[in-house]
Amino acid sequence: MDTGTHVLMGVALGSLASLDPAIAHDPFLSHAVLIGTLAGSQAPDIDTILKLRNNAKYIRNHRGITHSIPAVVIWPLLIVGIMAAVYPETDWLRVWLWTFVAVAFHVFVDIFNAYGTQALRPFTKKWIALGVIHTFDPVIFVLHLLGVGALFLGVHPGYAFLAVYALVAAYYVFRFREQANIKQLVHASIHGVTDIITVPTWRPREWHLAISTDSEFYVARVKRGRLVILDRFQKRPLPDHPVINAAKRDENVAAFLSFSPVYRWEMNEYDDYYEVRFTDLRYRSKGYYPFVAVVQLDRDLNMVSSYTGWIFSEGRLRKKLEVAPN
Repeated sequence: MDTGTHVLMGVALGSLASLDPAIAHDPFLSHAVLIGTLAGSQAPDIDTILKLRNNAKYIRNHRGITHSIPAVVIWPLLIVGIMAAVYPETDWLRVWLWTFVAVAFHVFVDIFNAYGTQALRPFTKKWIALGVIHTFDPVIFVLHLLGVGALFLGVHPGYAFLAVYALVAAYYVFRFREQANIKQLVHASIHGVTDIITVPTWRPREWHLAISTDSEFYVARVKRGRLVILDRFQKRPLPDHPVINAAKRDENVAAFLSFSPVYRWEMNEYDDYYEVRFTDLRYRSKGYYPFVAVVQLDRDLNMVSSYTGWIFSEGRLRKKLEVAPN
């Protein structure tokens, strides 16, 4: 989820903790629990700082080890350990428990969007992305805002957010049913479908799709139950070719390939260099595919320039690269 929604979820969990009488009747403990849930709801996303290094580091590691099984245990211990060193004595076991819930809940909700997480590390580095909720979902965000608003009206915080999460749970059920209907529609419309990746948009009834068959990729959109094919590409496995093999060793390309489950590639030869481009088919915006990896190699297959990340025009991409094509 987005940062704002994670903050609101921290408030929500701190409010739900008030259902525990020991917390409800101890203002200091209640305050400590709220700080713990707010910190816990944000901690796994500390890896966003990797953007300051480069996109390759960020893409390869964001929602990786910081969202793993060991991290879910370690984050609460770190947060509560810091709090215990600063705050007076209180029921730190309860603070740790609710902080743990906040961290685990953060990782849990992140698996429902198309980006996903490596939540099962260290057992597997597979990305778990269920593709039913957009990174920013306005329905979930507004429901949490209504819960916060209820607090200002004097509603008991625990019961207010119990109601909110009952509605959120019902909304998730609706989204899963809608996703199932979309997949059924795709199978009825396209022959030989082997895989369907659903990418929800922030619009409740509009979805983007990356569809695979044995021989083709389809990029499609479903809006209010209507399937529209936007692009169609021949499926070409990466060949055992010296230029492609050299490109795969580039840090940016390697990061892209470790993350993207469905992509197309192309190789172009110019007067004094080669260019290899990989394009993620899950994301399409106004006819353009913004998530790419591009590497340029000289005639000796040495890397000249490369880039991976989100770019929304060919002109901007060229500015990221040191060599412009002939």
